[in-house]
Amino acid sequence: MTGVSAAAGAGVGIRLSVSTAAGAEAGTLCGVPFARDLRRHGSALAVVSADGQALTYDQLADRVDEVGARLGPGRRLVMIAASDGLEPLVTYLAALAGGHPVLFSGPDDRSVEPLVSVYDPDVLLRQGPPGWRLAHRRPGSAHDPHPALALLLSTSGSTGSPKLVRLSATGVQANAESIATVLDIRASDRAPVSLPFNYCYGLSVINSNLLRGAALLLPGTSVVSKAFWAMFRDHGATSLHGVPYTFDLLARADFAAMDLPSLRYITQAGGALPPRRVRELAELGQRRGWRFFVMYGQTEATARMAYLPPELAASNPGAIGRPIPGGSFEIVRPRPSAPGTTFPGGDDPADGPGELVYRGPNVMMGYAENARDLAAGQVVDALATGDLARRGPGGLYELVGRGSRFVKPFGLRIDLDRVERLLSELGYPAACVGVDDVLVAVVDPADPADPANPADPAGPAATTTHTEPVGTGQARTEKIRVEVAAAIQAQTGLPAGQARVVVVPGLPRRPNGKVDYPAVAAVAAVAAPRDPVTTDNPPTRLRIRFGEVLNRPEVPDTATFVDLGGDSLTYVQLSLEIERALGWLPSGWPTIPVGELERMGVEPATDVGPAGARAPRGLRAVEVDVVLRAAAIVLVVSNHIGLFSLLGGAHLLLVAAGWNCARFGLVPGQRGVSRRLLRSAARIAVPSMLWLAGRIATSGEGSVTNVLLVDNYARDGVPGYWFVEVLVQTLLVLAALFAIPAVRRLERRHDFAVAVAVLGAALVASLAADPDVSGGFPTRLYVTHGALWFFVLGWAAQRATTGRRKVFVIAVAAGMLPGYFDDAIRETIVGAGLLAMMFLPRLLLPRAAVAVAASVSNASLYTYLTHFAVYEWALPHAAPLVVLFGCLGVGIGTWMITVRLCRMGWPPRALSAARPSATRWALPPERAAGRASGEAA
Repeated sequence: MTGVSAAAGAGVGIRLSVSTAAGAEAGTLCGVPFARDLRRHGSALAVVSADGQALTYDQLADRVDEVGARLGPGRRLVMIAASDGLEPLVTYLAALAGGHPVLFSGPDDRSVEPLVSVYDPDVLLRQGPPGWRLAHRRPGSAHDPHPALALLLSTSGSTGSPKLVRLSATGVQANAESIATVLDIRASDRAPVSLPFNYCYGLSVINSNLLRGAALLLPGTSVVSKAFWAMFRDHGATSLHGVPYTFDLLARADFAAMDLPSLRYITQAGGALPPRRVRELAELGQRRGWRFFVMYGQTEATARMAYLPPELAASNPGAIGRPIPGGSFEIVRPRPSAPGTTFPGGDDPADGPGELVYRGPNVMMGYAENARDLAAGQVVDALATGDLARRGPGGLYELVGRGSRFVKPFGLRIDLDRVERLLSELGYPAACVGVDDVLVAVVDPADPADPANPADPAGPAATTTHTEPVGTGQARTEKIRVEVAAAIQAQTGLPAGQARVVVVPGLPRRPNGKVDYPAVAAVAAVAAPRDPVTTDNPPTRLRIRFGEVLNRPEVPDTATFVDLGGDSLTYVQLSLEIERALGWLPSGWPTIPVGELERMGVEPATDVGPAGARAPRGLRAVEVDVVLRAAAIVLVVSNHIGLFSLLGGAHLLLVAAGWNCARFGLVPGQRGVSRRLLRSAARIAVPSMLWLAGRIATSGEGSVTNVLLVDNYARDGVPGYWFVEVLVQTLLVLAALFAIPAVRRLERRHDFAVAVAVLGAALVASLAADPDVSGGFPTRLYVTHGALWFFVLGWAAQRATTGRRKVFVIAVAAGMLPGYFDDAIRETIVGAGLLAMMFLPRLLLPRAAVAVAASVSNASLYTYLTHFAVYEWALPHAAPLVVLFGCLGVGIGTWMITVRLCRMGWPPRALSAARPSATRWALPPERAAGRASGEAA
């Protein structure tokens, strides 16, 4: 081997070749073959998007050609700011096919802006209203990239680090071919892409499957989402890919109990999985008929370097396996007689561990730290991984430690040297290490090696072998820890639990004055466990809001909105908080753990910056059913006060209640479904019963059947409250149904089929209801067995995650609604609202309008309960429009007071039950029946 050992600035070493032949050879290829040759797979299925759009390879090639024509014939630097989606995939393939270097980044501003500033891309693809936009920042190109350059990826995942890995077209193609061979990928395979595109592992799934003519599934949501598994089953997915954190989520979703007959294999990379979990998954695969591949790689090797054969995983769960086809490993150990130099170790396991060095066609061309580096050729012929390994019997390699200066939480590589430089700039000299893949910063606020501080009289030879953490009771120490943790979390995007701070009176140093990292690691290992981040590091503002809105004193990293008892109205509040913090609202966020949401880019607790570039200035995304609920309660009150008459809102919001019950009440992997549904019923019933009892006591209006919420059947009181009665009774019926274990298991495996079956039963039940629609009570419109099918229609619509399912739900609605009310406008309102929920999930509105809509929809239950009393007093004294605003204001005020009392813990059970329900409190009747009878919504 010609070359010398050289540090690459972040602990991942390279071998610098004296010859430039490798660069010249790599430069002969312009474009990546698998991307150029899509048409050879013809009419085979190529990709299915989250909205059900399916493209064959011929159709995908047409789309790629269209984007390629827009990019032009000259090579340009194309930046794609996205983590998933069909448009980013097409643009990526168009760039690869045309020989345009691709620079990937995450979608948030923190990832995009530093890279745009340093590398000045010619073309930028980014999502923003009204959709994806391919922006040409100049005609032609400002760059002269090396002919071999195909791909630029961050060494630190999505953290926006300007240090990039330069990957050649040869390397991208070679790694795809090696992976396809190892995994035996076939044209009949269907691979869900659940990992971000800007992550080398995610790209490797795309590349290797397209190479073999397999189909990609783009679910656009988490692996714990019902939509993910609906797409998985509907399209017969054959593989699953994840980092260690993915398998934590799968365990919580009860993956072991899932029936997945199409699954052929699973791959795991992105960090070490505990040997126990490897063995469990390998044995589970043996029982279920799929293969489990442990894989090892780095961005510097175009993703994958090694794989563990599935048949050896259960007996060798700690191994990374063998090199992929075309690659090779050697272990380099220090030469005892000449510290600092290396020599290749032998194959005898007795030789002991050393640094793992990889060679293969997929090794990077080199690093880039600025735009000028894009012109550089191949300068690397061997990759020193920075990991310590040994070679065991049978040629299996096993990692025994990390010599590199990275940690890898959540599969995200964080450059520790860069974090140290950041903290130094902030005035906190620190040494950063990884302890069990947790970033630990050991900080000395008065380090003598810091030029800003006086020199230590002991000189550089002084060591800190007696370094101990500073007592945590000191106010200054706590202030330092809070500030350092906030800085780390803000710059890296790590959730609180993955970044810890230890304050010491002096950093451990060697006699030459350099930091003694083994000693630092020893200090961190002893001190960090006593310093749990949940109490010592500052929560982000988003975590604080989760706790406040959901009335939870503790919000663990792994908890989701659903885990924490989230429901429909708290969903409204937190969705706005997330959109404010991230600049966008991740799809399926209620089932994404809080720590993962923080990692996506939330700001620290001090202040949340402005929303990202996904919405123009002054606009904000809002869920369409938030707007529907706000509009409907306005219609209800307006009808009652005589401002105008427009019916249909209450039955539409029964549909919305079913939709949101499916979202928040029936969640994969969540136990206690019946308890959740009972809590939802109580959160509606308790404030309603208290208010109705108070109304009877003060005005004499109503009866005990109203208080008990059964008057829609008893007909002894005021009939206008039928909506609350139907909704509470429906939730009680569902709670009883899901108390049956067989039903829960069936719904977990066949969610849409169960919803359709219940819908059929509800339609049959409606036939037994009084068909009279003249306005009297009760009719089939207002009794539970008559109105139940509207609720279940919403449930089925939420489970309709594919095109065929959506067509079925629309067909049911189209068959049932016309003529059902004998009121075309009323039927149109229900049908249009259903379509909006299914196909128009979000709207862009002015920020002020979003705030108003959120407040009105949050307070809908309380507006409904109080508005009768308000308008009876106010109508004789004010115009109807003024009364409308008064009713809405009283409802909002009542809601805010109730929420405040619940957070204060008073009363502990009664009013706390009044927090918004998991069905998203849907709205009341549009028209009361006078006081004793008459027409309701």
